[in-house]
Amino acid sequence: MDITDGFIKGRGSQVNPNNKFLGNQYVQEFIEGLDEKFIENNQTKFFKETPKKIISLNNSPDLFFSQSVNPYQGCEHGCIYCYARNSHEYWGFSAGLDFEQKIIVKHNAAELLEKELNKKGYQAKTIVLSGNTDCYQPIERKLQITRSLLNIFDEYNHPVSIITKNSLIQRDIDILKRLAEKSLVNVAITINSLNEDLRQKMEPRTVTAKGRLKVIEKLSQEGIPVMLMCAPIVPGLNSDEMPKLIQAAANAGAQSASFTLVRLNGAISDIFTDWVNKTFPDRAEKILHGVQASHGGKLNDSDWSRRMRGSGHLAESIHSLFKIAKQKYMKDRTLSPLRTDIFLPKNGRQLNLFAD
Repeated sequence: MDITDGFIKGRGSQVNPNNKFLGNQYVQEFIEGLDEKFIENNQTKFFKETPKKIISLNNSPDLFFSQSVNPYQGCEHGCIYCYARNSHEYWGFSAGLDFEQKIIVKHNAAELLEKELNKKGYQAKTIVLSGNTDCYQPIERKLQITRSLLNIFDEYNHPVSIITKNSLIQRDIDILKRLAEKSLVNVAITINSLNEDLRQKMEPRTVTAKGRLKVIEKLSQEGIPVMLMCAPIVPGLNSDEMPKLIQAAANAGAQSASFTLVRLNGAISDIFTDWVNKTFPDRAEKILHGVQASHGGKLNDSDWSRRMRGSGHLAESIHSLFKIAKQKYMKDRTLSPLRTDIFLPKNGRQLNLFAD
């Protein structure tokens, strides 16, 4: 493991905090003894999971989707702020380095998706790929699980919305174009900073902002609806960049934009606090106070109406900045709704055959 001045190179989290669900576990609070063995290996490990279902449901009123599919749990991108880190604890891992180094792979995702789409009474609603972790993280290049899922959506005329920050999505433009021609797909490309130095620290294993803008441009040129996701916005760290981000995305062809404020829920508050103190010691206190000022004096506010929007004067000023920039650079642009009326399960195809 490459450790310079106490900082682990190439990783977001600098710690592996305790998993609150485990009663007995190894810890890294000491520099002597066996703990040395746990910090030497920086290699990513992959674990095979064979779930019985693949569509996750949610009833969160502040989310735009109720169904999602995540072919991977954990994410090698290593984004320090990722809200999905906490979900890794349910698998017996830590939300810290484990989240970036121990990736759970669902090899049978496409098979399960097809099975669920053919269930009696299933009603087509948009399914989000990457509702939790990025479906185009590095291992996807080899395994192509996301591509196999897209083939199912295309075959069944099922709407899908994709969130990613990886240029690997360009590999699947052939399928995305077919889906777009049927109004069955849109894509959100996440960019929260044009500052390459900040990107390397905050999202150590991701594509550069320039690379992601090129993805927006390419998808737009191919007729695939694409938008900018400014997420998350961290007061005092990247909040002043929103106008330039929206302008750059608009110039690249993005049809819309949205943003969320950072929320440091669960173990992420300790992981982020440790990271910001090590990475920006001169302004860490100001950044943390900015987050607290946007969440009622806490690092996280779990209230449905506030958790991603924030509250207070600072949050209101960020909302105003976003609104003005979007009005200036993306006026009259919008994403069209995806179709659900052409969904075609296998039993529907059989009925159509008899009708002919």
